[in-house]
Amino acid sequence: MKSEPIYCFMDAVAGEAEKYARDHSSPMSSLLEEMEHFSLTATPYPSMLTGRVEGRFLQFITGLCGARRIVDIGTFTGYSALSMAEALSDEGRIITIERDPRFAEIAQGFFDRTPAGGKITLRQGEALEILKSLPDEETDLVFLDADKGQYAACYGEAMRILRTGGLMLVDNVLWYGKIFAPKDEDSRAVAEFNELVKGDPRAEKLFLTIRDGLYIIRKRAA
Repeated sequence: MKSEPIYCFMDAVAGEAEKYARDHSSPMSSLLEEMEHFSLTATPYPSMLTGRVEGRFLQFITGLCGARRIVDIGTFTGYSALSMAEALSDEGRIITIERDPRFAEIAQGFFDRTPAGGKITLRQGEALEILKSLPDEETDLVFLDADKGQYAACYGEAMRILRTGGLMLVDNVLWYGKIFAPKDEDSRAVAEFNELVKGDPRAEKLFLTIRDGLYIIRKRAA
């Protein structure tokens, strides 16, 4: 039996529980398994990976909400974008945004190896600038997993491009448990973002302790 790389993503949720959840979830496609192994062993930032449990969750949400137009903010090696692309209908499309050209090249290489990758358009550049170029209220689903200091600004643009009833999923909102006593810029940014969402009357929200925390936000009618 092939051993699979396990990375302890967080301190706020026990590693044993994360491994148990992973072992009791359906496996991902062989290419996604390869992407996971690569991300954990051949990149300097393995904790940036969206792993099996969250990847499967993204697939469930994509299918359940019938999303056809998705924006993925923070590509890294492409795992989250490809996870959602595999659950999309043939007409569905994803825009994924990556600032770092090295990771953009890696992700595109994986996308080019599968038909599902044909549903993905990778845009390399600053997330805020690219988001500002997208039309109002034409997006069904946004997944935000990028620079923590930009979360609040990206949230504003994401709410603008989301249709009424559209969903936003925001990763790392527990930030390894550091939000409870934030001492650095990223921790403070995530804690402030969480309070921003909590107080936003446009947002119907649910805070989940999946992996490193996942905020589910539904855009209400104005």
